[in-house]
Amino acid sequence: MSLITTKGAKASLIAAALSLLPAAANAAETLKADDYVGISFWLISMALVAATAFFFIETTRVQGKWKTSLTVSGLVTLIAAVHYFYMRDVWVATGETPTVYRYIDWLITVPLLMIEFYLILRAITAVSGGIFWRLMIGTMVMLVGGYAGEVGYIGAWAGFIIGMVGWAYILYEIFAGEASRVAAEQAPPSVQSAFSTMRWIVTIGWAIYPIGYFMGYLNGAVSDESLNVIYNIADVWNKIAFGVIIWNVAVTESEQSSK
Repeated sequence: MSLITTKGAKASLIAAALSLLPAAANAAETLKADDYVGISFWLISMALVAATAFFFIETTRVQGKWKTSLTVSGLVTLIAAVHYFYMRDVWVATGETPTVYRYIDWLITVPLLMIEFYLILRAITAVSGGIFWRLMIGTMVMLVGGYAGEVGYIGAWAGFIIGMVGWAYILYEIFAGEASRVAAEQAPPSVQSAFSTMRWIVTIGWAIYPIGYFMGYLNGAVSDESLNVIYNIADVWNKIAFGVIIWNVAVTESEQSSK
């Protein structure tokens, strides 16, 4: 890629990020200093924009086979950033939990995060499409069940159980299924390390969501304020940190291959 093309790509990314700022400026006029939930939405939306620019720019640094993985990481944080602007505005204006916006975000970004497992394995070896589809099915079962339970389409407990089944299916695939076996048998050490860290994020980081669902919607032990802050912090870990792991293995493998 030429220097001119690289500069053009960076300029386009900056322009795209700036195009989101008017919505942020409008929210700043009504954000109160003691609204810690609104502040958390603000901080995380800015962090997501910064992460998006970083991931997209870094695609120029890695080999072609890793560009898709890094681009997907940037798409995840970009989509999440846009939704966080809307969620923040809803919270600041109404004080209500932006459940619909959060699930629309998750319905797009969580499948993309699952695709990353498939992409990093495909970058180093031939893998079957079954891995892709099993991860997609588990993801959609988990999200649709959780959303239906939270908004009242089905019973809260039924939604919780369906969501947990979907999550368990994902965990089986990445810990004991074909994806896990491919990573253990065919991946180089850097990819194995990334794969292992990613699946522990899905295990520990994602556990925050069903715990929040249980504590907030099933027994009411957690307030809406605390629940939103917990979900916001979890999204930083599960989206930005997840992407940084992809970036690290992409750069590591690219640099080793160029030697």
